[in-house]
Formats: sequence, structure tokens, C-alpha cells
Amino acid sequence: MAKLVDTTIRLLSQEPLAGALPTAEVLHVAEILDQAGFACLEVSGGGVFDATVRRRVESPWERIRGIKSRVSTPLGIALRGRFLVGSRPVSGDIVSRFVSCAAENGIEVFRLHDPLNDVSNLREAGAAITNAGGAFHAGLVYSPGRTGETDTLVEQARKLPELGATRVIVNDPTGALVPHRAQELVARIREASELPVGFYVQGASGVGLASALAAVEAGADLVATAVYPLALALHRVSGESVAESLDGLGHSTGLDAAKLWDAADVIDEHIGDEPVAPVAPRIAVRAAEYDLPAGLVAALEVHLRAHAAADRLLEVLEEVGRVRAEAGWPPLAAPIGQILASQALLHVLEARRYGTVIDEFRELVQGGYGVTPEPIDATVERAVELLAPRSLLADDPVTTEDVREQAEGLAASEEELVLIAMFGTDAEELLRMIRARHSRDTVLIAEDADAERGERIRELVKIVQESGVGEIEIEDEGMRVSVRRADEPVLAAAVGVAPVVDADVANSTAEPRGADGVVRIESPMVGVFYRSSNPGAPAFVDVGDTVVPGQTLCVLEAMKLFNELKVETAGTVRSIHVENAQPVEFGQLLFEIDPILVPPAV
Repeated sequence: MAKLVDTTIRLLSQEPLAGALPTAEVLHVAEILDQAGFACLEVSGGGVFDATVRRRVESPWERIRGIKSRVSTPLGIALRGRFLVGSRPVSGDIVSRFVSCAAENGIEVFRLHDPLNDVSNLREAGAAITNAGGAFHAGLVYSPGRTGETDTLVEQARKLPELGATRVIVNDPTGALVPHRAQELVARIREASELPVGFYVQGASGVGLASALAAVEAGADLVATAVYPLALALHRVSGESVAESLDGLGHSTGLDAAKLWDAADVIDEHIGDEPVAPVAPRIAVRAAEYDLPAGLVAALEVHLRAHAAADRLLEVLEEVGRVRAEAGWPPLAAPIGQILASQALLHVLEARRYGTVIDEFRELVQGGYGVTPEPIDATVERAVELLAPRSLLADDPVTTEDVREQAEGLAASEEELVLIAMFGTDAEELLRMIRARHSRDTVLIAEDADAERGERIRELVKIVQESGVGEIEIEDEGMRVSVRRADEPVLAAAVGVAPVVDADVANSTAEPRGADGVVRIESPMVGVFYRSSNPGAPAFVDVGDTVVPGQTLCVLEAMKLFNELKVETAGTVRSIHVENAQPVEFGQLLFEIDPILVPPAV
């Protein structure tokens, strides 16, 4: 009998829907879905952790605990191999600690895939899951390459039992797996691995549903779904449709579809009638035509619009295909699809190929993320080596011990220490916000206000912080209180398909000097200019500041990859020519520096 997994809670908790429903309503939806008869509720993953940490409202661990306390259905999490919930590989120390924290907070099912389908990268996390007593569902990502992917995936599937996997998950992030291929792939993987097989698929126009039904006919006993409004908006397979279709075909799921409609009603009330990216039909069309995730195409378009180049979308999509081929045909699951798209975007906007190489693409080419399905193009490999020699590769991934000292007084538990190790300053800001919210020193209450009114004010602040409400105002017994959410800066590429990461620009431009000796710092890439590392953080430099070689001047964002721009000459900042959060072109003047021959005495 085929069973269904629901991904609704995870989708509601990540971009583009993060914050659309207040936490209380998300918990209400979870309680409804708990009564529907799902095999598992997948409630968290990389997108959830990224969105939750950056919104700075609640801890992602707290959300898991809140859901666990209200449901009896097993909870699941989606992990990206050695990347876990981030966009860079992490140390084995963090892998084991993260899995342990997840299990302690109520996660029972771990869906784990490697973005390159290099299953050797699953060994550490798989062992940690087994030691924690969790169910290890090993994923294989289907993305059509130069040739059919079936033989390659079947070969990888043979290796999974020895890693401790209890199930193989076929994951299709682009909707490219048509029904007859889904049927063949599921049957062969099931035979080769001798493990149960599950099926996760995205895609519009009914292909996902047709492929899911074909997969069940071939022996898949687990299918991932979402409630109807999210299935329509985010190109998933709806649980209502799958359950009814499978029941009609003699594969009873035991699902109570009426509960799904109840959950859909709650979600509809909060999502409203505005389109949810990437729902636009033309985006879905291009995603299907080029076999790309719809969210990735939507993010590319947003970035192109920010540079007044929306008419170049097809050019960028074609370039993504070329870059992918040259990079060894890696699958398009996050964060690899994001990396390929970012590099392709730079090629088109800069009108030159590999003139600038983002750090993540360099690491991909130089093997920092694992082995690609096919060899890297020799010319591209050589170009990357010339721009960024292997000696410049980052140090070993950070461990919790590396951050324990800086987290002293801030991280009150193992799970918070792991958050800081993985998300750095963003996690620190989140924890400070949480501490401040519960600190008596930050409660804005007049000394003569009574305790009851003070408590009501605290409740109003909490409602605004944890919901999508912009402003609340009440008037009672001569007291009027208005609580308004502070507007957050809007990034040019606000559609999230992969987490933001910090990186150095792989190759900076030379610093030309004018006739008066002034050093002119120009942008080495197309992107968005930010003067600080985070909203609200102090600027890296101001006019009049003294700078030394290697000091960061700004960050440049392209496709949500943040690249530090550093100065090479000691001097004083004479002028800054770009406003914060403004798009910049390749070669555009950013800073002027008055050089100094002798560094100032300390």
C-alpha cells in the first residue's frame, strides 16, 4: 500500500512563503494534517533554516519543537548531504551534532541527498542518523544531462545499503522525469538496491502527478505531496489528487482527503489572491522548456529586472545549460543549481565568459563539493585555476569548537552553538533578538504603568514579530498603543531558491590610479552594492576612514551570493560613489582612495 508524505509545513516555512502564515496558524495546519493519515510530515530543511535565521523571529529548532508537541505523525527533515541545511559543506563534527539536535527535537525521518549524487558524501551524515535512531532516506537527484541518467543513478543506488540507508528516494527537482522514465528508474533502483523506493517530484502541467502514479505502479511505496494551494503555486503534486487517483487505481493510501481541504482553507485565508513566485505561466513554461527548477528561473528574472535586462532571460537560461555542461553536468538541486545560474548570469551581464568566477563555482570545479557526474571541461578547469589557484581554496570547514569561544554568553545550548557555526553572524543576530525579546530591560513600559497593561503591550509586540501583520493599534481606558513592524531593506534578488553565502571575489580588478594619484576602486562584477554585511550593521568603511590592504570595502551580491570586495592599497577613503543596495555594472566606479606611502603608526 502506497503511503504519502506531506511537505506543506516545510513549504510554508521557507521562501517565498516564509512569514505568510503566523506561527500559530502553521501549528494549526500541522494539527489538521496530523489527522489525515500521512506516513510523515516533512517540516524542515535548508530553505526553512535559512529563512528562519534571516527573518530573526524565532529559532528553527523552536518551530520543530512546537510542531512536535502538537502532532503524533513522524516528523521529517530534508538535508543536502555534507551541506546539511546550508550552501557550503560542513565538518563532520557539525554533521553529527546537527543530526543529534534534530533527533532530540523530534525529527524521526531524515531525507538526505548529495547535490552531486556523490553518495560517498552521505557516509558521515548517514552514520549520524543511524546512531541517533532515525530513518535514513537516501536521495538520488534526477536531472537530465548529456545522456540518460538511469544507469548512473542505478549504480549509485547499489552503494546505499552499505551506508545504512533504509529507503531510496528518487528526487526530481525540475519535473523532467516523464512517466515512462519514472517507471523504469523506480523499478531498476528498487531491484539494484533491494530497498523500498520513495518519489519526490516538482513540475507543472500535470507531469508530476502522472510520473508519481507511474512510479507507484513500478513499486514506489512513498510519494511526497503538498496541499492543493501550495501544489498549484509552487509546482508540487497535490495530496488530494494523488490520494484520489491512487485509490481509483487500487492503491489505497488510507488518506483522509477531507482533512487536506480543511488545511487548504486555512492556508488560502493567509496567502490571499496575489500570485506566488514562480507561479507566472511564462516562468513555468521556460522552466519546463529548459529543464530547470521554476524557482531558479524566477530568481534569475528578478535579478535581470534589477539590472533593466529582463529581455535577456532566454540568453541566461541557455548559458546555464552551457555552464552546466562545462562543469561536468551536475544535478540542479540546491545549492548547485544556484551556483551554476549565478555564474551564467555574470557571463551574460558582463558580456564575457569566465572573466569573473564566483568562489562557489571555483570550489565546484576544483572538487571542493565532491565528484561531478562527468569530467570538468579542461579549458574551464584551466581558466579557473589561473584565476584562483587551488592554494587559495578555503580552509577546512569550521567546527563547533572554532566558534565556542565567540559564542560564549550567547549560545545557551548545543543547538544554538550549531546554528552559530553554520550561519555565523546571522545566527548571532537571531539569538540576540530572542534574548532581547525576553529581557526585562527591553520592555518599553512606563515606570508607572501597571503590570496588566505591560503584559498586553508585550503580547502586541509578540504578535507583530511572529506574524505578517504590519501594524496593530488598540485604545483602552485612555491608553492608546500602536506597534508597527520596522520595514526591512528589500534586496534586489528577493526570491529565495538557495541560501545566501559569504564569499570573496575570486578575481578582483586592478586598482587604477588617476593623474592625481587617487586610487579608483571599480566593480569587478555585475551585482548589487551593499555597504555592510547585514541590515542594521555598521558600514565597512565611511568617507575619511583609513584602510589597509586586505580590508573589506563592501559586498557585491549576485543571485544571493555575497562577495567581499577588498582594498589592495593603504590609504584614506576620499569618496563613495554608489548608494547602499543599488545595482552596479562591471567596471563602475565604487570608491576613490587617497593612497598613503607609510602606514599610520598604531
